[in-house]
Formats: sequence, structure tokens, C-alpha cells
Amino acid sequence: MNQEKLMQVLLGPIVSEKSTMIADQHQQFAFRVRKDADKAAIKSAVELMFEVKVAKVNVANVKGKVKRFGQRFGQRSDWKKAYITLEPGQDIDFLGAE
Repeated sequence: MNQEKLMQVLLGPIVSEKSTMIADQHQQFAFRVRKDADKAAIKSAVELMFEVKVAKVNVANVKGKVKRFGQRFGQRSDWKKAYITLEPGQDIDFLGAE
């Protein structure tokens, strides 16, 4: 896969209490990814963008919630997230502070 397509695989990091906790304890980071991305593409994209070594990639499909707007029902879009486990000694710094 070329670099141009790899740069579009990751949509953004997931920053929440749960993702911060797993980052501190297990060296795992959560990302929102494209729905058509596979594990190999996600691994290559993370290694390209953050210059780290990825040990493992776990992927979860998240179903959109059914929401109610007055008398009408609607549904949010389905999306995919990836949990990235890094090799020991590797770290991702989202803030870019040195």
C-alpha cells in the first residue's frame, strides 16, 4: 500500500479515561480508523506516522447508537477502532512536546 493511502487510514486518536488508562498500564493506544482498514494497513500506518514498532493490533467494530429526536428515531454511523500495542521501550507522544 502506498504512503498516500496509509496516511488516510488513521482518522484520529481516541482520548478518554479508558484509553489513557490502557496507555499507562499496557502501552496500548486507541485510534479511530477507516471502516475498510485491515490490521496490516493499520500497523503500517502507525509505524509510518509515529516512527514506532507495533507489536500487535486489535480491531473492534463499534455499532452506532439509536437516538431519538422528538418522535423520530435516527441512528449514528457505525465506526471502527483499533487498539495498538507497542514493542517494549516504544512510546507515542500526541502532544509533540519534547
